Amino acid sequence: MSAENSGTETAGRVADVLLLFIDGDQYLGVTAISRALGLSKAVVYRILQSLVSRELLATDPDVSGYRLGPAAVALGASALRRFDARVAAAPVLRRLCDQTGETTTLSGLVGDERVYLQQFESPREIKMTVDIGRRFPLHAGSSGKVILACLPEERREAILADDLATLTDRTVTSRDELRDQLTQIAEEGVAVSLGERQSGAGSVAAALFGPDGEIHGAISICGPEYRFTPDLIDRYRTLVRDAVTEIQQHWGWVPKS
Repeated sequence: MSAENSGTETAGRVADVLLLFIDGDQYLGVTAISRALGLSKAVVYRILQSLVSRELLATDPDVSGYRLGPAAVALGASALRRFDARVAAAPVLRRLCDQTGETTTLSGLVGDERVYLQQFESPREIKMTVDIGRRFPLHAGSSGKVILACLPEERREAILADDLATLTDRTVTSRDELRDQLTQIAEEGVAVSLGERQSGAGSVAAALFGPDGEIHGAISICGPEYRFTPDLIDRYRTLVRDAVTEIQQHWGWVPKS
């Protein structure tokens, strides 16, 4: 075997060992890895020691086996920072705009607010458009509410405890009413807004989870409220659910139901 082929095989074995830690047990020992990969214990041990020396794996004094180390965690965090939802969302949003004739948007969670990251404008003369980069509170509007509903409870409650601005005469600021709405939204993964954030505007949004499994943002269909009839709202619910599923599959991950 040539040195090049030998090096490729070794690199492949190292990668296979690391990949076992993605869906396997938190701690894995030499024997378990040897059986899973069909490698000798001596080879596995050498690979593990190399990975430990580079902090890609680590050991704990009171636990038998190896776990992911700080360098592996740093690599994962770096990858997550670099994923761009706009790249995956663009073709989905464009098709959604063509299907509905309405403006479609991608919102991202930024701190305790949301920001429009991308839009595909409706071709109709009367339409809704959004301000890219502008921040909005999470308690009003379909995109904000579906993000808020999917946040961890402690963080969600902290946001609800803050001042809740009245943006229109339909903005819900009662915390009890909001909690009831958010519970239902979290179960469905979809929110509907009719004039809550902007008077005369209607929207339907679905929660978009990132590859880390955390709520990342929302995909929405938005337009003049008078066009958002009950039948179309039901149709849009299905379309935005399908849209986020497609984007999440692009990342190779879909939330467990």
